[in-house]
Amino acid sequence: MGSFLSRLFRCRGVASASASSSESSRIVTFHSSAGWQLHFNSAKENPKLMVIDFAASWCGPCKFMEPVVHAMANKFTEVEFVKIDVDDLPDVSQQFGVKAMPTFVLVKKGKELLRLLLEKQMISFCLAKLKTLNVL
Repeated sequence: MGSFLSRLFRCRGVASASASSSESSRIVTFHSSAGWQLHFNSAKENPKLMVIDFAASWCGPCKFMEPVVHAMANKFTEVEFVKIDVDDLPDVSQQFGVKAMPTFVLVKKGKELLRLLLEKQMISFCLAKLKTLNVL
């Protein structure tokens, strides 16, 4: 069933040569370091919170979290959700010091606010808490 949910919520459409998203998803997936760097640099000027999901296609916990992340992206529409595959973009993973997956890094104006290696309830809780603190 987990694989069915993962396929159902998987981000498949192409938005540009460097990023992809689908109409049913608010998550942008980057496939090139150059595309990611352009996006990240422009996000430094934007006050919007960004949640970066560092995952891998072979990672069981990442597959488990995928539908949860999609649900949160739909719930927290004021937050930008980005997915980075650590195997596709190892330099980006190194830049953020990712050592385990899934890792969620919350960034605002280019600054890391929070790093999560936690269960889905904790991620949702942290986003709700940031919202109450007017960080979002």
